[in-house]
Amino acid sequence: MCGIFGIVSNEVVSSKNLDILAHHAEQRGRDSSGLYFSNEDRFSLYRAPCSISKLLRKVNTDSSKFIMGHSRLITNGLSDNQPVYQNSVCVIHNGIVVNHDHLWSQLNKNRKQAIDTEIISAIAAQVIEDGDSIESVPKRVLELCKGTVACAIALPKLGKLCLFSNNGSLFIGIKDSTQYFSSERYPLTQLNCEAIEQIRNNGVILDIPVSHEEPFINDHEQHTTNLIPGLGIHSEEEKILEHQNHNVRRCTRCILPETMPYIRFDAQGICNYCHTYKPRNKPRPTAELFELVDKYRRINGDDCIIPFSGGRDSCYGLHLVLKELRMKPITYTYDWGMVTDLGRRNISRMSAQLGVENIIVADDIAQKRRNIAQNLKAWLNSPHLGMISILTAGDKHFFRHIETIKQQTGISLNLWGVNPLEVTHFKAGFLGVPPYFEEQSVYTHGGMKQLRYQWLRLNAMLHSPGYFNSSLWDTLSGEYYRSFHKKTDYFHIFDYWRWDEKIIDDVLLNEYDWETASDTKTTWRIGDGTAAFYNYVYYTVAGFTEHDTFRSNQIREGDLTREEALELALDENRPRYPNIKWYLDAVGVDFKEAIRIVNAIPKLY
Repeated sequence: MCGIFGIVSNEVVSSKNLDILAHHAEQRGRDSSGLYFSNEDRFSLYRAPCSISKLLRKVNTDSSKFIMGHSRLITNGLSDNQPVYQNSVCVIHNGIVVNHDHLWSQLNKNRKQAIDTEIISAIAAQVIEDGDSIESVPKRVLELCKGTVACAIALPKLGKLCLFSNNGSLFIGIKDSTQYFSSERYPLTQLNCEAIEQIRNNGVILDIPVSHEEPFINDHEQHTTNLIPGLGIHSEEEKILEHQNHNVRRCTRCILPETMPYIRFDAQGICNYCHTYKPRNKPRPTAELFELVDKYRRINGDDCIIPFSGGRDSCYGLHLVLKELRMKPITYTYDWGMVTDLGRRNISRMSAQLGVENIIVADDIAQKRRNIAQNLKAWLNSPHLGMISILTAGDKHFFRHIETIKQQTGISLNLWGVNPLEVTHFKAGFLGVPPYFEEQSVYTHGGMKQLRYQWLRLNAMLHSPGYFNSSLWDTLSGEYYRSFHKKTDYFHIFDYWRWDEKIIDDVLLNEYDWETASDTKTTWRIGDGTAAFYNYVYYTVAGFTEHDTFRSNQIREGDLTREEALELALDENRPRYPNIKWYLDAVGVDFKEAIRIVNAIPKLY
């Protein structure tokens, strides 16, 4: 996934306008970048493992009348980069082709790279070689490719540029007879472009300089750090992961164990969490939401934003908003380095099939992972179950950037697909925060409550000075946007539609070919790179995980029997070696050393 952009002009491209487009493209990712541009009678192609801003400082485009480029959030193909040039076709592509491995057998072309974008160049080349028109290229690519395809295809021998998108994440505008395109509308408005249009399936064909020579290609040094480690395959080191069915006392109504913070049992063995539980999955009439959103509806253009992680709840929420609420959404994804490729592929599937624009805000992935590594090493130096949450503090900027997207799009309404049964209590409970059973939100709110939480966290941090590192401001500012910053035009979809796991799984798997994980049967948290590790810690030390609290809530709602919940939790609490390995590789922490420390922590049972 990346930000793509370009300029087609009769005059030399304005470096100022080019910088504006490139700078905005970095919002979608800055792991690597590339440029393809005209130079007299020959084209030049540059690829580098750095931001597009840095690359532009190294490249001379002073005589170019056509240029296109990208700033990339790496998804697959670590050593490969865009633009992809094969068979006299050059492609930049935003999205993920989820079936590219299977398509090569249908083409009379040889695969040379791992990157999914190469299949687009191969299809385009095949269309032209078969004697079909340039206008046939978008149709053929979109017939074959599954997943999001928003791309620019340059055919220098024909002097043509083909722009098209199956989800609307591509826009074109005109200023002073020069044509500009970008993954989003916003940078074109910053340039004061006129006649800005969203490019869809049929595409747009533009004239570019003709060249019959092969381009000058400059590939800068490759990445030295693996930003996209593959899922671990089963190996000998997996054997050091511990797992057993802990023989602990559990509530006779739900499945919470005696190691749950602040738990008490009555004479019948029923816990206080059951006694004080108030049903959460009792939605209000959908008519109320229809009335609330009525003032936001637009005759033309999109009218709401859906925060979109690629998880099952946000995916189903998108389905509801589009199919039931009948609104015209765009989706917003925040990538902080812990979204796995599985999550990204499901984002791609949903966006393409529903034809919905997906705006990505990607943080500095390398820096975010250094932050996690610093905090994880501090935690391993002094393990404390109440401090596990600091490992996920970096994702709280999700709440900050929803405001960024609102400002850039001019859309104020945001609709969140948050599962009402994900309340855990124990994550703060292990820090010393008693459960607030009257809390009606998945996320903790309230100034005094948050201040107390942060005070307890500070005291725990004093036991391991490594917590006082360069990530501290990132952690605190993220917490501010999650818990203190005022939220406006903000509604929860599952306040009005009942959350039903069976219906959700059925819709996603059967209607959208949604991808599940290879290392677990659950569909929950499978695109989250952190969950497998922290759940392993909780289960190893305390004998339960967030699966136990989630399944207990389902029992209280009448969705599961206790026997069903016990069976599900037993399976879901098995160590997910591939994901644990991915997580530790991603942050650069040795797997064996980390697991050895976790296994040695004194048990609570």
